[in-house]
Amino acid sequence: MPNAKIRNYLHLHFLVFIAGFTAILGELISIKAVPLVWFRMVMAAILMLGYIKIAGVKLKASPKAILRFSIAGVIIALHWITFFGAIDVANISIALAMFSTGAFFASFLEPIIHKRSIIWYEIIFGVFVIIGVFIITQSEIKFLLGIILGISSAFLSSLFAVLNGKFLRQHTATVISFYEFLSGVLFISLYIAIFGEGFTIDFFEISMSDYGYLFILASVCTAYAFIASIYVMKLVSPYTVVLTYNLEPVYGIIMAILLFPEKEKMSNSFYIGALIIISTVLLNGIIKNTSAVKRKNT
Repeated sequence: MPNAKIRNYLHLHFLVFIAGFTAILGELISIKAVPLVWFRMVMAAILMLGYIKIAGVKLKASPKAILRFSIAGVIIALHWITFFGAIDVANISIALAMFSTGAFFASFLEPIIHKRSIIWYEIIFGVFVIIGVFIITQSEIKFLLGIILGISSAFLSSLFAVLNGKFLRQHTATVISFYEFLSGVLFISLYIAIFGEGFTIDFFEISMSDYGYLFILASVCTAYAFIASIYVMKLVSPYTVVLTYNLEPVYGIIMAILLFPEKEKMSNSFYIGALIIISTVLLNGIIKNTSAVKRKNT
């Protein structure tokens, strides 16, 4: 039994490592954010459909539910576009540090969407997150656009997560995600057709290395990570999962420094600001976990 628990925790950390590696792939892939996310979502949707067929999952859902999933699909598509856009105009460290502010947004979105009261310490933690962002902005003003895109990405990610939490009360995660991927592909396709250069031959003429990285991104970092995370959440406390996933920026920034030392070299103030944000997010998760355990034992 202890060995099984250790395996589950290691699997969870591997999934968090994969999440952090997504940013590395964003740096390695040479195409821009919009086509990158289009390829990712198309490949992931195809892989997800294969899983659905093999597992015998039924995709039945009401038109109202599908519409809601579709809105969430557009939100996650925009999240990925702004996230990879932040990497394009700044770097991985900026994108991941700003992504950490997602917990701050969630503390305000959850009470609105799930109709619960705001927790007092979340407001205090929110102030610390703002201080961390301010320090980073002051020291890395040259990456202002990347900071704005990164914060936008964090907000969209939090909104998506909170909405999905509500959807999961009535529908399975596989069904939800499949419709979200489809709607995301449709949304980006319309954008490319109307505002972009369209689906020309040049659009699909990308390097073999890009196709390889895109396949890893869609298969390992999206389809596999999603299915595996559902499995892990059945065996590990949801609070532990959430807390561990907060380490994603830590893993990602360390990998970025090791792989791209020149581009990822930042000022001392950046690391102070990032440390404040990440420490606040981790402390928030620890307090929530402790409170949940106390409620369970009383």
